[in-house]
Amino acid sequence: QVQLVESGGGLVQPGGSLRLSCAASGFTLDYDAIAWFRQAPGKEREGVSCFSHSDSVTFYADSVKGRFTVSTDNAKNTVYLQMNSLKPEDTAVYYCAAGGSDCGLGWRRSAEYDYWGQGTQVTVSS
Repeated sequence: QVQLVESGGGLVQPGGSLRLSCAASGFTLDYDAIAWFRQAPGKEREGVSCFSHSDSVTFYADSVKGRFTVSTDNAKNTVYLQMNSLKPEDTAVYYCAAGGSDCGLGWRRSAEYDYWGQGTQVTVSS
């Protein structure tokens, strides 16, 4: 059974850090583009980052560039999203997604990805 499971969300104060994990089962992540999306209440789902295994290139949304970093552990079939200097506007449900091709110009489009996790809540508040 193909499955993506996110974890690591929680409540953190502004300026704090969290590391989200996305563990895959039923398939290996190293053939896919792995993306992180987020969705805040009342807003559309937003692409946060996309990592291409084939060329190890990562794209980031301007809103998180310099604060968020993607890393992978192929042995654990897991992708991580390290989030630093968190802001209240980062509050959202975060999803990981896996696609069958490398990150391209359309990496922010949800339709580019075949598999999705269930999401993990991140709340940034004092």
